[in-house]
Order: sequence, then C-alpha cells, then structure tokens
Amino acid sequence: MELKKSKKADLESKKAIFMQIGLIVALGVVLLAFSYKTYERTSVLNFQLQVDDTPEEIIPITKQEVKPPPPPPPKQVTIINIVEDDVEVEDEIEIDVEADQETIIDDYVPMVEEEEEVAEMEIFTVVEAMPEFPGGEMARMKFLQENIKYPQMARESGIQGTVYVTFVVEPNGAVSDVRILRGIGGGCDEEAIRVIKQMPNWEPGMQRGKPVRVQFNMPIKFTLQG
Repeated sequence: MELKKSKKADLESKKAIFMQIGLIVALGVVLLAFSYKTYERTSVLNFQLQVDDTPEEIIPITKQEVKPPPPPPPKQVTIINIVEDDVEVEDEIEIDVEADQETIIDDYVPMVEEEEEVAEMEIFTVVEAMPEFPGGEMARMKFLQENIKYPQMARESGIQGTVYVTFVVEPNGAVSDVRILRGIGGGCDEEAIRVIKQMPNWEPGMQRGKPVRVQFNMPIKFTLQG
C-alpha cells in the first residue's frame, strides 16, 4: 500500500527550526538562572523612644564646716602673799569693859550703798513733732546727692536698688544707732551708713513740748545712670 504524505505534514524539513528554538529556550533558561538573585530576610525592630520629662531634682551640695577646737582654759596661778608674824593688826572694834545691864546700846544699822539707776530714755516711733533735717526735705535730698559715692563693686556688677536705713535722732539732734533694715549688697549698704553718720544734727522730735529720742527710717536709692 502506498503511503500518501503531505508536504505540509512532513516534519523533517522543520527539524532544524525546532532545534534552534530549543537551543534558544535552553539558553534563555540558563541565563535566567544565573541572573536570579536571592535576598536575605531582615527583621525590623519596631520600638518607641520615650522621653522622661520629669524635672530632675537638684540637691544642693552642703559643706560641713569643721569648727576649730575651743582654746584651752587659762592656767590658774595662785599667788601666795606671805605676811610677817611681827605685823601689828589694828582692831577697829571698841569693847566697853564697864558695860552692864543698864547700858543702852544703839541698834546696829547696816550700811547699804545706793546703786545709781541710770534710766535710759524711751525711744519713740511717732511723736507730736517728728525730727527734721536742717533746712527741710530738699536740703536732705541735696546732702545725700552730694555725699553719696556709688561703690565701684556695685557699679561693675550692675547692682542698683533701695537701701532702707534706720537710726535714732537724739534729743540734742545727733544721729546714733545707724543700722540697715534691708540692703542690696555690693558696698551700697556700707556707703549708706557712712553718709548717714556724716549728717549734721537734726531738729529733734518733740513730745509734750520736750525733745525726745525718735526712731527714724530712711530709704536711699542707688540708680546707675545710662
């Protein structure tokens, strides 16, 4: 029986094409295998940073001062006064040998020395007529402006403010017992005391027509110019 083959069904003519296609596909697979890359897995840590806003307590550093030991007590020196035996001791006691039961004896009265009590005058804060600087308030302000010298330490440190001074105006107008009620430092307190002590005598305060001691408070303001 004669086989009838169609030229279209004959695969021998297409064998070379199929071989080329197979080589191309194999070559493509090999290239793809070499170009394939693998990546390692990395674990990502997810965390949240918390900031502590609590204010830190500042503990001051204290320094314990070591007190020096007290000085030793002074040595007690006993002085012996040697008295000669031949010294005659005069007795001031008079003995009445002839006294009898009818003799009148005066009562003994002890001698008491009277202590002089010095009564300190009372210091007033408010009186009928308060003390006044000689010449009035304007004269007092002028005196302070002309005599106060701004301390160099306060000038360099930029210290300024009001120093409150208290003092006593005596019955004769003199100024005494100058003290600082509230200061600002930098040498201003000492300067205020110095100027107050240089003031002339005031007109004293009067109470019931008599001069008395009066406590007087005075503010002195220190201000830097410019």
